[in-house]
Amino acid sequence: MEDTELRRACAAAIASTGAKEEVVFSIRVAKGRGIFEKLGRLAKPRVLALTSKNSTRGDQDRAFLRVLKYSTGGVLEPAKLYKLKHLSKVEVLSNDTTGCTFILGFDNLRNHSVAPPQWTMRNIDDRNRFLLSVLNICKELFARLPKVVGIDIVEMALWAKENTPTVTDEVSSDNGPTTEVPVKREIKVTVEKDLVSQAEEEDMESLLGTYVLGVGEADAFSERMKKELHALEAANVHSLLESEFLIEEVLQGLEAARACVDDMDEWLRIFNTKLRHMREDIASIESRNNKLEMQSVSNKALIEELDKLLERLRIPSEYAASLTGGSFEESRMLKNVEACEWLAGAIHNLEVPNLDPSYTNMRAVREKRAELEKLKTTFVNRASEFLRNYFSSLVDFMISDKSYFSQRGQLKRPDHADLRYKCRTYARLLQHLKSLDRSSLGPLRKAYCQSLNLLLRREAREFANELRASTKASRNPTIWLEGSTGPSQTPNSADTSTVSEAYAKMLTIFIPLLVDESSFFAHFMCFEVPALVPAGGPALNKKGAKDDDDDDLGIMDPDGNDMKPDSGTSELGTLNEALQELLDGIQEDFYAVVDWAYKIDPLRCISMHGITERYLSGQKADAAGFVRKLLHDLESKISVQFGRFVDEACHQIERNERNVRQIGVLSYIPRFATLAARMEQYIQGQSRELVDKAYTKLVSTMFTTLEKIAQSGDPKGADIILLENYAAFQNSLYDLANVVPTLAKFYHQASEAYEQACTRHIGGIITGQFSRLFEFHRRIEELSFTITPEEIPFQLGLSKSELRKVVKTSLSGIDKSINAMYRRLQRNLNSEELLPSLWDKCKKEFLEKYDSFVQTVMRIYGNENIPSVDEMRELLSSL
Repeated sequence: MEDTELRRACAAAIASTGAKEEVVFSIRVAKGRGIFEKLGRLAKPRVLALTSKNSTRGDQDRAFLRVLKYSTGGVLEPAKLYKLKHLSKVEVLSNDTTGCTFILGFDNLRNHSVAPPQWTMRNIDDRNRFLLSVLNICKELFARLPKVVGIDIVEMALWAKENTPTVTDEVSSDNGPTTEVPVKREIKVTVEKDLVSQAEEEDMESLLGTYVLGVGEADAFSERMKKELHALEAANVHSLLESEFLIEEVLQGLEAARACVDDMDEWLRIFNTKLRHMREDIASIESRNNKLEMQSVSNKALIEELDKLLERLRIPSEYAASLTGGSFEESRMLKNVEACEWLAGAIHNLEVPNLDPSYTNMRAVREKRAELEKLKTTFVNRASEFLRNYFSSLVDFMISDKSYFSQRGQLKRPDHADLRYKCRTYARLLQHLKSLDRSSLGPLRKAYCQSLNLLLRREAREFANELRASTKASRNPTIWLEGSTGPSQTPNSADTSTVSEAYAKMLTIFIPLLVDESSFFAHFMCFEVPALVPAGGPALNKKGAKDDDDDDLGIMDPDGNDMKPDSGTSELGTLNEALQELLDGIQEDFYAVVDWAYKIDPLRCISMHGITERYLSGQKADAAGFVRKLLHDLESKISVQFGRFVDEACHQIERNERNVRQIGVLSYIPRFATLAARMEQYIQGQSRELVDKAYTKLVSTMFTTLEKIAQSGDPKGADIILLENYAAFQNSLYDLANVVPTLAKFYHQASEAYEQACTRHIGGIITGQFSRLFEFHRRIEELSFTITPEEIPFQLGLSKSELRKVVKTSLSGIDKSINAMYRRLQRNLNSEELLPSLWDKCKKEFLEKYDSFVQTVMRIYGNENIPSVDEMRELLSSL
């Protein structure tokens, strides 16, 4: 019967593969090929499972035969998969008397050298149950049956009707443990519909009809059976009587054969004993022979290994001579490099894992390793001493020749092509020194930095001195906003562009040179750092092109590949420390150029700041740390110098506050416009922020000083000073404020302050000329908040008669009063160009006040006879 636990185990094994299949039937079987039984081997236990899977494409369901095997831990796992739609034949083997062995033939295995699967069941019932399940699935899903050989399909159908398998299901109860309840599952197989077709049924009926049994006549049929039985018994007795003498002969022959077999058995025992002794002798001989052969092979392999080891331990005489006493001349460098490569390889080959660990403690290996270490130390010391002296001699030779440096009347651009060419000769040697002894590079790097630092500082000093001497520029005074200079004068008009050009030339020549030297030093001294220069080139020169010097040393590793820095290994800290020692001191000559340019024209700090920012933005390489630091320091120094200029200008503005009497437009107002125009001309690159900060500080100081001057003078003239100066500020900076956002902000601030000063000054003039009229209006407005409008005419001093008296007094001779306002406004102003606009503001302000007065009178006193606003407007326009 089918095992429920087995079925669950099969489902779990199939689900572990990710397949979504349902187990229809499962049974334990034994796998066999026929030859295993002949050899006496046991068949392999397997589990067969019939599974089905619903198709996602809408066609017929898919059915499979899965073969599962037991793993080492006794867990089922899928082994093979067959598709039942390819099942073409089911054959029960006739040579198996039990009838439990059968073969499944699949049509997709015909063209392969793979034997069809053969299985052996435990009993006939298991075989019938499995085959019936297979046939039913084929009939239901594929509407066909495979070919059945070696078994009667009718007998299988009858067996299916008599045997209904019982599957045990577990039923849990509330009051006790789970119980197993047998449940019958009918195998729905019918001879007529499932296993026998209509044609086969008709053939069987016709065959039975041809044989007349006469079953319908019972007496005749019984008599016929008796006669046939007597005939068979008579024939059997007769045959026994006739074959008696033959039986005797057979018995005699069997007796003789038995005696011969006994003799043969005795002889075989004797021969078996002799053969056993011979087998023991042969095994002994083979064992000794195998040992001798193994020993011979081992000896041969040992000799080969010792030969290889001796080859590793041998030191060629020519390499030993080069390492211990060879010359370091250029012609001998190829041999020295070859000797270094051999020495590095020999030391590498004597280290684990390149050398078998069993050889490391051999005396010969230890002695040879010590000898190689001694050779390495000797060569490294000799090469280091030579390179230190070589670097010093190269630089001393160049310093002693004045033609390398700038001279009077001739600027000389530093040229290190010959120096680098001579150094490249020993680039490979430095690579091998690093591989032999990394610590040896420290003193060499220090010696190279100290020697080249002297050369670079000398070149920078001579170039900077000659650059300043050859630059023609008139020196401008730094007093830009001094009050003693008249506003009509234009100081600092001399052209000082040569100062900025000289500074730019200093950067153009030396910044690329310093970047190149940093790059060359990093490559030449074997620093493992990323690429030192941006993708656009080694440095940003004036034309944006790459310098002629090529820093590619052409260094190759022993395998012939370019030795590029390992991006994963960073020595940037060590490299920048070495670059600090290599280039330290050269910044003083850059500072001297900045100080010289500041003394000639402080405003040139703006253009120098922009030039420095442009070079600084082009330095992206991490290894050029000193160059970036130098540019940052230059930028800071230029900012400090320009800050000094701004501070001095602010002090010049603040000196105006100490003057006892200030009349008209202050001198620093128009001078600042001239200064701002010059500053805008000098802006380059990213110096906009520097100039905007200067604008903020200067204008803030200007406005603060102006307010202090206005407060310290005559209170009556404070607003006049403010409006005249704020108006002058707006007029002088109108064009620049349209293009400079920072100045536009201060322009609007000055405009607001101007309007406030105008309002205060004009209000004072109007109030002073028509004080009674507008005082009467003020009192009415104040009472309007406390009493009703009808009660106001009955208040003391606010009657209609008082109103008529005030109007008559204030408005009689109105033309004279207005002319008096105009003369007063004209008398106080120092800037005649402001008078028209101020007079228009004054008339407008007077009309607004008078309009408010008229509306109040009409609301409180009714239709009093006072001049209308239109009459007053016509009167003002006629004056």
